[in-house]
Amino acid sequence: MAEDIFGVRIVAAPMAGGTSTPALVTAVHAAGGLGFLAAGYKGVAAMQAEIRTVRESGVRFGVNVFVPDLARLAASAAAREVLEEYRLELSADALRYGVELPPPRLDDDDEWQGKIDALLADPVELVSFTFGLPGPDIVRALQRGGSAVLATVTSAAEARRADDLGVDALVVQHGCAGGHSAAFLPGSAVPATTAELIAAVRSAVMLPLAAAGGIMDTAGVDRVLAAGAQAAQLGTAFLRTNESGARQLHKDALASPHFTRTALTRAFTGRSARALVNEFVRDHPDAPDAYPAVHHLTAPLRAAAAAAGDPERLNLWAGTGWQQARAGSVAKVLAGLLG
Repeated sequence: MAEDIFGVRIVAAPMAGGTSTPALVTAVHAAGGLGFLAAGYKGVAAMQAEIRTVRESGVRFGVNVFVPDLARLAASAAAREVLEEYRLELSADALRYGVELPPPRLDDDDEWQGKIDALLADPVELVSFTFGLPGPDIVRALQRGGSAVLATVTSAAEARRADDLGVDALVVQHGCAGGHSAAFLPGSAVPATTAELIAAVRSAVMLPLAAAGGIMDTAGVDRVLAAGAQAAQLGTAFLRTNESGARQLHKDALASPHFTRTALTRAFTGRSARALVNEFVRDHPDAPDAYPAVHHLTAPLRAAAAAAGDPERLNLWAGTGWQQARAGSVAKVLAGLLG
């Protein structure tokens, strides 16, 4: 087995959209964990500014990058028609807030090449990828520059594909994880628990593994480590912390008895993501598989919902263990997880 590159039991998941702040990453390190900055939805300059901020604090950290689906950047006429139909379906939501929905945007690759170039020019210790795999040339270039490369996978088949690419470690994400699914190959039977998925991936590859999905306490950490992971990656557990950049509306919803379950939904972004079930999720069960075009389409609605203090129209990402999420400092939460 390759040497464990995590060096800690707890990894704080990269949560895009402003949640994984430099303060959160720094606090996680100070409390005995490892944090990742989330480059998704940020421009290159914003990513670089966050890297500088965390680097100045002298902590270990990684950076997570979204892999664009290039096929979606050349959407067919049929795909465009489906997006227009969903735009029409959202008209009642737009009327509720008095906002105008933008025309479908199909050219967003999340500044992919610019971010890769920046990470090659100014390497960080760890670079992880989600939503797909980078090309082998990118993996090798990052490794030559001194970065360890991690791929996020959701099955043994994806793990083998990443292993063949030559990555240094894997983040193994179960479907009970909050936020977007990292899946990039057609679905297959998924083990019932994160620990069982880790065992399946461990039987397929010998890379260091971080387990992600529904891990909220010490017992959950122990289970995935016993199954073959070197570390547990947690996101929802840190959402309500003081250092988290999640909206207060989101933090409050996680603690509210009003929300009683989570579900996978494409309603907000066009990519399957686990969220608290609110009115928006229930109203749009058949949203198209069209990320990130749907993300841009619903952005004005989400912004208006946040401004109005309306959690029923906000993307309330949450894993299945959300009810165990605790408020307070990262140090307090991590101390509880480390026992």
